[in-house]
Amino acid sequence: MGDRSLKIERIIKASPERIWRAITEPQFLEQWFCPKPWFVKDVVYDLRVGGKGSFKICGPNGEEMPNSGVFLAVEPSKRLVSTDAFVDAWIPSDNAFMVSETILEDLGDGTTKYTACAHHWTDEAVKNHKEMGFDIGWGKAADQLEELLASQ
Repeated sequence: MGDRSLKIERIIKASPERIWRAITEPQFLEQWFCPKPWFVKDVVYDLRVGGKGSFKICGPNGEEMPNSGVFLAVEPSKRLVSTDAFVDAWIPSDNAFMVSETILEDLGDGTTKYTACAHHWTDEAVKNHKEMGFDIGWGKAADQLEELLASQ
């Protein structure tokens, strides 16, 4: 059994509070969360432990992939953890894939270390996520997050 986590790290020129808004408020999330030309819509975030998080990932040819899960940890401007292992409240999902964790570390100089992790239950799930383009996709999304914050 190997490491079952995939990770993207960036040093972003923004405070943890500004990044928190960008990762939790729908009007900002919709601008950066998927590598363009893909995008998200219909974002609903109930930011509390056990609260539902849902959105649709949309493709340039009309593709729509609904995503639903719950929040496991909500630490404003520090850490956000969610999973698709539950679909709502504490109702188990039929297709649990991962736990998503975002960590914001204030570096004290106007920058923040942004870490986005995908933790998986199996080695096969890690392999599948890599083959789906984790590094390119999550990397491009992090780039778009930086661009959004730089433009504000």
